[in-house]
Amino acid sequence: MKKILVLFSIVCSGFAFSCKENATVFTLAQEKDLGLQVKTEIESTPAEYPILPRVGNEKAYQYVENIMYSILESKDVNHKKDFDWELTIINKNVLNAFASPGGKLFFYTGFLKYAESEAELAGVMAHEIAHSDRRHSTNTMTKSLGISVLIQIALGKDPGTLGSLVGALAQNGMDLRFSRKHEYEADEYSVRYLNSIRGTKTYDPTAIMDFFDHMKRDSLSTPNGNFEFLRTHPYDDNRKENVNKVWQKLGSPAGQKYTAEYTAFKQLLP
Repeated sequence: MKKILVLFSIVCSGFAFSCKENATVFTLAQEKDLGLQVKTEIESTPAEYPILPRVGNEKAYQYVENIMYSILESKDVNHKKDFDWELTIINKNVLNAFASPGGKLFFYTGFLKYAESEAELAGVMAHEIAHSDRRHSTNTMTKSLGISVLIQIALGKDPGTLGSLVGALAQNGMDLRFSRKHEYEADEYSVRYLNSIRGTKTYDPTAIMDFFDHMKRDSLSTPNGNFEFLRTHPYDDNRKENVNKVWQKLGSPAGQKYTAEYTAFKQLLP
């Protein structure tokens, strides 16, 4: 047993990891490398992940990126300067969005068309930013795959597993489901991020629950529908109660939905 513990300590210190009970976290630089590998894999697999080109879709990208940059101005975002935050739109009728380590966000056009207001998108985007900013993504990957495998992926030396990892992020395979604690924390910081935005728009901090409510409603009425986001982010009444508690603790701040603006944005999508 002593040999195992010593070896584990050497691995952790040798690769500059922070090793904690039930969690192994990359350094920030290593998380950025891992996120870049994920993005590179997605870009190299257009049949599975057809990226919406920026050329010809500048207004659509500007719209979603303006929301992202507004959220990143929140005082509650820890790593807004440490990570290379970037949002990529995948042009596919899939109702999902996900975050990889290091600040890489991915939203499917199916998801963007399904949301009903800018505040809903901002709430979900803030949730995904929280998964990356609070380092949930890397912790979950470490528990599922182990340190040595993630090292190889971050270094670009395990393309086969990288492809499986990307598929897991997008489709909740390979046991990469976030823990309930992570989901609650991402919900909490979604509310906190939106509440502390000090831009030209003031979003309803609880709008993420609007999104989950109508997605859950539609999933029940169409059980064979393509609701990946519910599978990757299971939703129950406890999550809604948690969001409401955070919102009330912050003083029950009000905000806008921006439904008309969002309807106009969806017309920009293919």
